[in-house]
Amino acid sequence: MSPRHPAGDIIRRMDPRDDDGAATRWQVHPDVARAETLDKAFYLDPAVQTLQREHLFARSWQWLGDVHDAAVPGALWPRTLLPGCLDEPLLLSCDSAGELRCLSNVCTHRGNLLVQEPRQGQKQIRCGYHSRRFELDGRMVFMPEFQQAQDFPRPCDHLPQLAWQVWGGHAFVALESPWASFDEVFGPLRDRLGWLPLGDFRLDPSASRDYEFDAHWALYVENYLEGLHIPFVHPALTQALDLTQYSYELLPWANLQLAVARDDELAFDLPAGSLDQGRRIAAYYYWVFPNLMLNFYPWGLSVNQVLPAGPSRTRVLFRSYVWEPDLQGQGAGGALHQVEMEDEAVVMTVQQGLRSRFYQRGRYSPTREQGVHHFHRLIGQVLGAVSG
Repeated sequence: MSPRHPAGDIIRRMDPRDDDGAATRWQVHPDVARAETLDKAFYLDPAVQTLQREHLFARSWQWLGDVHDAAVPGALWPRTLLPGCLDEPLLLSCDSAGELRCLSNVCTHRGNLLVQEPRQGQKQIRCGYHSRRFELDGRMVFMPEFQQAQDFPRPCDHLPQLAWQVWGGHAFVALESPWASFDEVFGPLRDRLGWLPLGDFRLDPSASRDYEFDAHWALYVENYLEGLHIPFVHPALTQALDLTQYSYELLPWANLQLAVARDDELAFDLPAGSLDQGRRIAAYYYWVFPNLMLNFYPWGLSVNQVLPAGPSRTRVLFRSYVWEPDLQGQGAGGALHQVEMEDEAVVMTVQQGLRSRFYQRGRYSPTREQGVHHFHRLIGQVLGAVSG
């Protein structure tokens, strides 16, 4: 799908040196050594929440979960996209030929939810309210007592199909025209980690859970994006990593924190041809704009999806996909619950501090907070493109 606003165009529009730039209150200076952080109103002003929902979340690629169980002919799997934020009812539908689609899960007659529990062996999608029926590709094919309806059916009577992509057995969807194509966003990740057999990773329910706490979702993302706090907040994790080699790589719509293991700690066994061959990589910490973390460890993948649950409340979905179960519990990915508790504690105190009349905005560490600066720049670029 072609992006509605190519990333390069947005960047040019938001450059403060442009005479016709769309300067907004969320604009952040491109030089991290000179820039100030976002105005605290971004986290506290309830009126800004709608902007965030419609332009940061609805128009970005959102993780919808793995599709292993849904990719079976006749399968129907309902999914709700970003509960508490977008709350969009979606349906994964696999037809008899094995083609998997992402459809709206809302009947086009009166808005009833079509499928509420996973189903197998289905030949059609049937609404339980008035028996409107759809083919598994979303086409409306039957509706009782509509013989006298004029101009029926129309295209809007079929179930909408959404723009979506599958990578490594995981589905990603955009509700509205996304700011960038899927390849622009995820291409660098696929190129870097193409040697990982992601399709073989399997969900471990025992290691998966949800967390909820009182802080704005973006504060949690910011905390994730910088290693500056690690030695002060995460003593156990500090012992597993060589922080002198901790590095950051900024991508157009994502970034990577590359964590190197100490000599006696667990690291990837990298194959020949890997870009990082010869290095003792403990973890690949990928963040994808605006709210997705893909944490790759020697044992597998921890997917962390950050959901706004209110103006100052956040829910984080932790889903563990295991590749090497014998390695779980070791290295940088060994004590994830402890690290999560430490992170939540600090972002909740930041949320309290933002309410102070004496704080408005801060500055960035040019060496350790490039990721936070990058995140804020993308926010400014997107919201500036909307208002400009």
